[in-house]
Amino acid sequence: MGKVKIKRKSTLIDMTAMSDVTVLLLTFFMLTSTFLQKEPVTVLTPSSVSETKVPTANLASILVSPEGKVFISIAGEADPNVAGGEWATEPIRKEVLKNAVAEYNKTHSNKVNLTEAEVDAFSKIGSFGVPMKDMKKFLAMSQTEQDKYITDMSNPGVGIPLDDNKDLTKPNEFQIWMRAIYSSGNENLQSQMKKGEGIAVKADKDTPYETVHNVLDNLQTLKMNRFSLMTALKTEQD
Repeated sequence: MGKVKIKRKSTLIDMTAMSDVTVLLLTFFMLTSTFLQKEPVTVLTPSSVSETKVPTANLASILVSPEGKVFISIAGEADPNVAGGEWATEPIRKEVLKNAVAEYNKTHSNKVNLTEAEVDAFSKIGSFGVPMKDMKKFLAMSQTEQDKYITDMSNPGVGIPLDDNKDLTKPNEFQIWMRAIYSSGNENLQSQMKKGEGIAVKADKDTPYETVHNVLDNLQTLKMNRFSLMTALKTEQD
């Protein structure tokens, strides 16, 4: 009796549909993801049990490095269509810079004068932290040079200057920046700052207490008494 031959079937699988699904998924995640802004220094935040998330829009973030250097980043509306786009992140940064420069020039003899191109360059920067007198020089650098400059924690020209000043007729530079952010014209950002959800302080667990206390004391001097402290979620081992 002869053997029955089983007809072989092709093992070829059409991957066209799978490829389409993969592309759609990638597109979805790219459009819905929130990309982390580049920061000048990596900090290890202390642990806590708080699960409250810090918002990613309408937020002024204050970063304090282990060396005590202070940086600020500004985020506007997540939806660029709100208020015709004038409250999006880049327009808000431009307005903040103009306000800060105007305030600085009122109380300093070494005036800062920036061109529109320099203001536009500032709007592209995520975190900033240089003395106002060095702002023009900093903005003239390429992005690579800026990154190298601002990440050098040994550089005395890095970090926003602040002290324990209580006289708001002669504000220090940190106070000037925070006032400028509050007066940026973004009503939603201003409302968030009043509620304490528009200001977030992020410091390394090894940052000297005196530095963090100085930042918080400056905020209280500005009557910005409500803010968030960014921490890492405590694990069972902590």
